[in-house]
Amino acid sequence: MYMCRSKVQWVGFTFSALAMAIASERLSAAEAAIGATEHVEVVGQAVSLDKALKQQRNSDTIESVVHADGMAQLPDANVAEAVQRLPGISVERDQGEGRFVSVRGLGPDLNSVTINGTLVPSPESARRAVALDVLPSELVQSLSVIKTLTPDMDANSLGGTVDVQSLSAFDHDGLFYTASTQAAYNKNSHQTSPKVSGAISDRFSLGDGIDNFGVAAALSWNKRDFRSDNVETGGDWDFNDGARLNSFEQRVYDISRERTGGGLNFDYKPDDDTKLFLRTLYSRFKDSETRNSTAFEFANPQAEGELGKAKTKRKLKQREQTQEIQSYVFGGERMMGLWTLSGQAGYSKSSEDSPGHIAGATFKGNSSFADSGFYDTEKPRPIIGAGFYDPASFTLDKVDWEEQNTKDTEKNIRLDLARDYDVQGYASQVKFGGKVSRRNKDNDLNAWVYEDFADLGYSDAQLNLERFQKGNLHYSLGRFGPGISGGAIKDLIGGLNPDDYYNQQESRANDFTMREDINAAYLMNTLDIDDWRFIAGLRYEGTEFEAKGTGVRNGEFEAQDTQRDYHHWLPGLHARYQLDKNTQLRAAWTNAVVRPTFGQLAPGFVIDDDVAEFGNPNLKPLESSNFDLGIEHYMGRAGTVSAFLFYKDIKNFVYNNDLAGSGIWTDFTEAHSYANGDSASLYGLELAYSQKFDWLPAPWNGVIVGANSTFSRSSASIKGVDAATGASLKRDIDLPNQSNTVGNLMLGWEDDKLSLRLSANYKSDYLYELAGINDKAHDTHVDAQTFVDFSARYALTENLQINFDAQNLTDQPYFVYSGNSRYNNQYEEYGPTFSLGLTFTHF
Repeated sequence: MYMCRSKVQWVGFTFSALAMAIASERLSAAEAAIGATEHVEVVGQAVSLDKALKQQRNSDTIESVVHADGMAQLPDANVAEAVQRLPGISVERDQGEGRFVSVRGLGPDLNSVTINGTLVPSPESARRAVALDVLPSELVQSLSVIKTLTPDMDANSLGGTVDVQSLSAFDHDGLFYTASTQAAYNKNSHQTSPKVSGAISDRFSLGDGIDNFGVAAALSWNKRDFRSDNVETGGDWDFNDGARLNSFEQRVYDISRERTGGGLNFDYKPDDDTKLFLRTLYSRFKDSETRNSTAFEFANPQAEGELGKAKTKRKLKQREQTQEIQSYVFGGERMMGLWTLSGQAGYSKSSEDSPGHIAGATFKGNSSFADSGFYDTEKPRPIIGAGFYDPASFTLDKVDWEEQNTKDTEKNIRLDLARDYDVQGYASQVKFGGKVSRRNKDNDLNAWVYEDFADLGYSDAQLNLERFQKGNLHYSLGRFGPGISGGAIKDLIGGLNPDDYYNQQESRANDFTMREDINAAYLMNTLDIDDWRFIAGLRYEGTEFEAKGTGVRNGEFEAQDTQRDYHHWLPGLHARYQLDKNTQLRAAWTNAVVRPTFGQLAPGFVIDDDVAEFGNPNLKPLESSNFDLGIEHYMGRAGTVSAFLFYKDIKNFVYNNDLAGSGIWTDFTEAHSYANGDSASLYGLELAYSQKFDWLPAPWNGVIVGANSTFSRSSASIKGVDAATGASLKRDIDLPNQSNTVGNLMLGWEDDKLSLRLSANYKSDYLYELAGINDKAHDTHVDAQTFVDFSARYALTENLQINFDAQNLTDQPYFVYSGNSRYNNQYEEYGPTFSLGLTFTHF
C-alpha cells in the first residue's frame, strides 16, 4: 500500500507542477501585447546532433561528440547512456544502469575521463574507471570521445578519452535558466523514484567591458528505488563428466540510489585576447543495498534433474556506500600577437565511504536436505523439500562486519605556448609545453568476524532464523522464502565487544597507499598545405610509482614497499585532407601508455599454507601503437556518413593468472595474481550514418535516422604452468571486455512541438574473466545484450515541455555464462523503467 501511495503522490506532484506552470504561462501570455503571436518550437534532436557534428568536423583528432540541446539537456537522462549512442562505444552496466564506458572494445579501466581537461580519479579502491552516471547532465554542455590523441594530450588511454565540457554562460545569449521535475516507475520493484534539476546562467559587465563576465550553475537530485532478482553459480561447474553443478545461489537485491550533483562555473573575458575560467563540480552518489540470498551446496556434483543431499544457507548483506567526486579547474588563455599562452591548474578528489555494515550474516541449515537438486542450467531453480522454506530450519552461524574508506586525489598544472608562423606561404603553428601531475590513492579496510555464539551462552532458539526473519520475499525467478532483518542482526552483535572479533589479516592485507607522479613534456607542429593539415609531434611521460601495504604469510605480517620509475617517448602524426567542401579523409598514428588498475598493482598478499593470493606492483604499464584511417562526408543539417579503420598493437596487457607450479610457487595448489602478456592486437571497422530528411514533404520532413556499428576482432596469447605437471602452457584468447559487434539504431521524428525517438543499442558477447590457463571451460563470458528505449517530448508552450521516457522495453537481463552459454555463472533481471517529467526553460 505504501508504494502505491508513493506512486500516486509523485505522479500527482508532477501534474500539479504542470498545472501551475501552464497557468503561469497563460498569465504571461495575457499580459503580452494584443496581437502578439506565440511561437512554440522543440529544440531537440536535430539541433543537438548538428552541433555535435560541427565540433566533430572541425576537430584535429578523430572524435565522436554528443551535444546538449538548447534546453541544456543531453539526449539521454544518464550521461553514460548518452555516450553509448556514439560509434565504437559500449557501456558496462551495474544493476541495469549504464555506468562505465568501453571504447572500441577495450575495458573501462583502459580509458580515461576528464572534466574540462582535468583527469577525474576513481572513487573505487581497485579501479581507474570513473562511473559517468554520477555527473549531473544539466551541467554538461558536450561529451566527446577522443580516439586519437595529439601530443599535447595525456597519453593515458588505449581506447579513448571521454572529455566532459561543462556549461558556460557564454553558451547562451543573456539570461538562461531551466528547471525539471520527473517521476520514474520501475516495473520490477513497483516503486516510483523522483528527480529534480535545474541550471541557470547569465552574463554581467565588469569594468569597461560589456557582458564580459559569465556565471553558470547547475543542480541535480534524484533518488531511485528498485530491485533486481539474481541466480548465480559463480562458475561452480564440474565439466569432467558432462556438466554437473556443485553449488548455486538465489539473490534478491533491494537497492536505493541517491544522486546529488552540482557545479558553479565562472568565465571572464576582459578583452578580445584574454580568457579566464573557473570550473567546479561536486557529485555525491549514495548506494544502499540489501541482499538476501539462499545458497545450495550439493554433497556431490549433480547433473540437471538428479537428486542427492544438499547443504543450505540463508545469507544477508546490507551496506551503504557514499561516493563523492570534487573537481576544480582554473585556467586561461592569452593571445600576444603571434604567440598564444594557455594553462590551467586542476584539483580533483574522489572518495568512497562504507561505514560499518553487515558484509555477510550466514544462517546454516540445521540438517542436510535429501532428494535435492536443480533444473534449468541457464537459470538454476532448486528442487528441495518444503522444510527449506521454514525459518525454523536455519541457525545463525557467523556475522561478517566491515567498514572501508577509499580516497583518490589528483593535482596537476599544465602550461602551453604556441606561435603561429609562415612556411613559404603556408600557415603553420609550433606548440610546446608540459604538465606535472601528482596522484595519491589510499584504501583502509577494517573487518570483524562474529562467530561461536553458542560459546557465549546463546541458545539455539535465540539464534534461530525465526527470531531474525523479515517475511517472505517476492522473487520473480521462483520461490524464495523468508528474508533476514538487518536490524535484528545489529541488535545481536551490538552488545558484544568488537575488539574481541577484529580480523587483522583481512584488514591489514587490504590496506594500501599508492603514489603515482607523472611529469610530461611535448613538442608538436601543425602545418596547412592547400587541402592538407598535418600535425606531428613527440610527447614524453616519466612516471614515478610507489605502493605501500602489508602481506600476511601464515599469520605473520610483512611490510611491503615497492618503488619504481619508467619513461616513455610517444611520437604521433595526424593528417587530414579535404577532398571537397563536405568530404575529408583522416589518418593518424599515435602511441599511448596506460597504467594497470590499482587492484592489479595492490602490494598486499595473503599466503596460507599452499594457497596464495596477491597483487603485483611490478606490473609493466600497457603500451599501444595505434593506426587510424577514415573518411567523413557531411550532408546538410544533422547529416553525415563515415567509415574508419583502426588497428592497435598492444604490449604488456594484463590478465589474471595462477602461478601455482612455477618458480617459488612450485609447491602451491593455488597462487592467484596478475601478469603481463607479451602482445595483443585489436583491429576493426567503424561505420556511422545520420540524416534529417528535411527536404521531404510533410510529415516526412521530420524524420531523423541514425545508425552506427563497430566490428572488431582481437587476439592475444597468455602463458602459464600446469600446476599438476609443471609443464609450460600457452593459450590464445580474445582481449577481455572486447565485443566483436557494437551497434546503435535510432529512428526519430520531430516538428515544432513534438519530438519522438526510438533507439536500440546492441553489444555482442565478450570474454569477462579468464580461469586457469588450461581451464578454458571455466572462462566467464557476458552474453549479448540489446536495449530498446523510447522517448517523447512535447512543447506545451514556448518555454514548457513535457517528457516521457521508457527504458529497457525488452526487459533485457544480464547473463554471464561459464565456457558455454548453456551454463550459468550469473543471471539478473531488472525490468523496464518509465518516467514522466516536466521542463521549464527560459532562453
